[in-house]
Amino acid sequence: MAKGKKSVFFCQNCGHEEKKWLGQCPMCKEWNTFVEETVSEGVRFSKAVSHAEVVTLSSVKTDSEERTKTGIEELDRVLGGGIVQGSLILVGGDPGIGKSTLLLQVCQKLSQKRHQVLYISGEESLKQIKLRAMRMGEFTDELTLFCETNLNTIRGVIEKRKPEMVIIDSIQTMYNEDVTSAPGSVSQVRESTNVLMQLAKGLNISIFIVGHVTKEGTVAGPRVLEHMVDTVLYFEGDRHASYRILRGVKNRFGSTNEIGVFEMRQTGLEEVKNPSEFMLNGKPEGASGSVVACSMEGTRPILLEIQALVCQSGFGMPRRTAAGTDYNRVNLLMAVLEKRMGLPLFNYDAYVNIAGGIKMNEPAIDLGIILAIVSSYKNKPIGDQVIAFGEVGLSGEVRAVSMPEQRVSEAKKLGFQTCILPAVSVEAVKNIKGIEIVGVKSINEAVQFI
Repeated sequence: MAKGKKSVFFCQNCGHEEKKWLGQCPMCKEWNTFVEETVSEGVRFSKAVSHAEVVTLSSVKTDSEERTKTGIEELDRVLGGGIVQGSLILVGGDPGIGKSTLLLQVCQKLSQKRHQVLYISGEESLKQIKLRAMRMGEFTDELTLFCETNLNTIRGVIEKRKPEMVIIDSIQTMYNEDVTSAPGSVSQVRESTNVLMQLAKGLNISIFIVGHVTKEGTVAGPRVLEHMVDTVLYFEGDRHASYRILRGVKNRFGSTNEIGVFEMRQTGLEEVKNPSEFMLNGKPEGASGSVVACSMEGTRPILLEIQALVCQSGFGMPRRTAAGTDYNRVNLLMAVLEKRMGLPLFNYDAYVNIAGGIKMNEPAIDLGIILAIVSSYKNKPIGDQVIAFGEVGLSGEVRAVSMPEQRVSEAKKLGFQTCILPAVSVEAVKNIKGIEIVGVKSINEAVQFI
């Protein structure tokens, strides 16, 4: 078949293909994301890694030990218990957030357990990797390094050595000779990931892929690959701050609600065993506008400090600012306070912040935001040993939230003495002793109690 070339336009955000340039992508509705790429006409079929067989479902056997523990509990939690053999895992995040550091630590832990690991880097030289590894501690000879960007060469090395796990750092630097586009383009990233997927499934090798994300969208981001891989993990947090949050966006082998919390140090990423204690570190005592609330991330309760500052507005239109939570949700809750409690907040500036820089949008923190705003408005502090959670409706009612037992147990473990929660959830936590349970049906009852 004669192989001609043609130009097509790809959306760098979602990978949608069009024959001509469009200002707005019809799939993801993003603007100015189409780029022109030259592709070859005709269909290429990749060579299969292994021969598949047609079998019945009953004949397929699953081994209880198919998951490999990484030695990093926070990562295992997000993965659903460990690395599944033959899985393709994408780790995304902004440049400099700590993706390569985390995966090099995984290589260290697995190599110490005598697992064969191959680290393939297209961005760093062997000396650069060595300098970064020296800060983390000792490595064994089970970890092998390979600096290459040609995917055909990488494929031959993997098929020859057959390691148990492979790290690709990063997918934007890899290129396939069969694709005429430049490395980092949508076509190259997609075809390179397809080759790695065949290797993972055919040779039963676990492969981690590092993918960069930029706000400008100038580089083909991991969103193009989310439908191809088994697991998608995203690193969140400001790279100038000390903590990092690893969140599972997609996971075919576990829950997508779990998060892992890490702290960046000179020796690498350290696990934060108790995120609640970490987030509450430095909480002021006896200050108005500060209250502790509880949010759930998967099966993990996280206590966080909600701060509010309400002051007289010097302009015709008061300012509203929300950091760490939804801005529109804060406006809604302030409207509830004006209507249901008669607080004249229409001429007051309001600033709401979740301390520590963490972002939470769960409705369970509504009651905490309400109490923090009222505390700041009346300039009356809330007790340091009080915690509150509950969803607030437009009628001012306090509605039930999920898993109240875990939330109250976490508060008790950290030494809180009083817990304000929805009245309908009191029955579920009545067996928990050592902490005062206060059930409220409306925000008026909650404010009167404090």
